[in-house]
Amino acid sequence: MNIIIPMAGMGKRMRPHTITTPKPLIPIAGKPMVHRIVEDIANTTDQKIDEIAFIISPLFGKEAEENLIHVAEKFGAKGKIFYQDNPLGTAHAILCAAECLTGNVFIAFADTLFKATFHLDNNKDAIIWTQKVDDPSAFGVVKLNEEGVITEFIEKPTTFVSDLAIIGVYFFKDGENLKNELQYLLDNDIKIKGEFQLTDAMENMKSKGMQFYTGQVEEWLDCGNKNATLYTLERVLSIKQNSENMLAPSAKLDNAVVIQPSFIGEHVTLKNSVVGPYASIEANAHIENSVVSRSIVGAYSSVKNSVITQSLLGNHVDCNSKADEFSLGDYSFTE
Repeated sequence: MNIIIPMAGMGKRMRPHTITTPKPLIPIAGKPMVHRIVEDIANTTDQKIDEIAFIISPLFGKEAEENLIHVAEKFGAKGKIFYQDNPLGTAHAILCAAECLTGNVFIAFADTLFKATFHLDNNKDAIIWTQKVDDPSAFGVVKLNEEGVITEFIEKPTTFVSDLAIIGVYFFKDGENLKNELQYLLDNDIKIKGEFQLTDAMENMKSKGMQFYTGQVEEWLDCGNKNATLYTLERVLSIKQNSENMLAPSAKLDNAVVIQPSFIGEHVTLKNSVVGPYASIEANAHIENSVVSRSIVGAYSSVKNSVITQSLLGNHVDCNSKADEFSLGDYSFTE
């Protein structure tokens, strides 16, 4: 099986953090978001992963590309990098990795995390994972018949037709067939609001007799902005606290208290401080005379004489303040 991960978006809602770090590489409890996506897929399916294709912007840079290849290798797969130069839609993004669209294909857009078990049934043409939502008007949704087969795809419905939102996770039994349908859209310039959409390709496939089924995730976790990312951190820490080592052996605690669930990375120093709950302190960070909760503190950052909560601090940040809620990009500082 090949995995396709489109992630070329620049994450504008997450600025200033995504100015220097692509959003899928922002750490969630010690692991980049895209690492957790691949890990969750690998840990819940019995299929061998052969290749992982990452569709990125050319602006991501060499270091980001190397990190992505390393993620694939951790799961015994070959990592491949493909570029999407222009944001021309979901169908265009997937087709950028055309050479990996063979055999069984699993597609996961790197916008969200999820808690799920992925049962990949080769007797089914395709599976689309969904989640029930309160406001379907903000999402693409699906309608089902009595047998659980998808009868219709509706993009951001203005009137209620279904509350099953498409979350951006798909399985296709025949990657070559998908590739041909995506190419058909581009060859015939079939767009919606100026973009080539995967839902159009799936609609064509459905009209030719393919049957699409749904799978449902237990939780769907957004990382679209600071507060959503911090809530996702809270849920990941709660879910993973018993299965992952959340306190690195090299961390140094000097008159410090860690309230679980929290993550403390390699070579972190905590001095005269209280950290947690729901805090993620990344590698080589230094916390002194401070209280940090419900926050991410990036690698090599320093927090002194501060009380911070609901904050997202990038890498190499110097925070020395009394009490506040922060969103500070890499190499920022407070006075």
